[in-house]
Amino acid sequence: MKIKLGENSYGKNAVQLSKIIRHPAYHEFRQITVNVSLKGDFNEAHKDGDNSKILPTDTQKNTVYALAKDHFKTSIEDFALYLANYFITTQAQVEAATIEIAEQQYHRMQFDGVEHPHAYIGGGSEKRTTRVVKTASTVSVQSGIADLLILKTTDSGFEKYIKDKYTTLKETGDRILATKCEVAWMWDKLPADYTEQFNSIRGLLLQTFAGHKSLSVQQTLYAMGEAVLETYAGIREIYLQMPNKHHIPFNLEQFEIQNQNEIFIATDEPYGMITATVVRE
Repeated sequence: MKIKLGENSYGKNAVQLSKIIRHPAYHEFRQITVNVSLKGDFNEAHKDGDNSKILPTDTQKNTVYALAKDHFKTSIEDFALYLANYFITTQAQVEAATIEIAEQQYHRMQFDGVEHPHAYIGGGSEKRTTRVVKTASTVSVQSGIADLLILKTTDSGFEKYIKDKYTTLKETGDRILATKCEVAWMWDKLPADYTEQFNSIRGLLLQTFAGHKSLSVQQTLYAMGEAVLETYAGIREIYLQMPNKHHIPFNLEQFEIQNQNEIFIATDEPYGMITATVVRE
């Protein structure tokens, strides 16, 4: 029986990088986490312990910091593209470089409608994300959002579902819909300005969520993805992950108090997980 090495890769994960971009009138603060993964001719390293084609993961980490000085000035997509191209062009043994970046959101504080030049407030758990895969002849770019916590207090229900002997869930036409959303879209045509497009797409996702009369999380998820594909011809497909963050009405009747959809128990686990990719036909 012959044994051979299957698909493999290696790299450096969770490279934490913060940068101050010093503009004349204000400071721009950026905080990102970078993952690097390289695929290529690493057979001898695995079989023989020959490291002559291995770029140390510590060197990969240092490369991220060094290149950020002059090349992390705009979007995370632009920086990921530069990093991926750097590893492909400087390392002949590397066939594909994958760069994943997640950016923590910070916003300049405002006082009396004026942004402070160097004081920031965090944007909660939400992160902007990208994933770039580069070979010598191809490139793919994915942009997205992670940990986007959104909620609406009405215009959401869940009725007429399967009921069997184990069903205890009661139908409702009026419930809280809450989720920590993850979204990722693949570009068919790379935009001139990733940040402008990101902000516009994020706004459309939020607007669709808020305005949609939801009969299920699935229906709302599809409506959000559909809105993006109908509006942006340069996007090939969009993936959405929407865990159902349950808010269960608390039984106030035991205290002879009527609960008119006002008091709830917020639960983290267990939760429903709804995912789908919306694509063009």
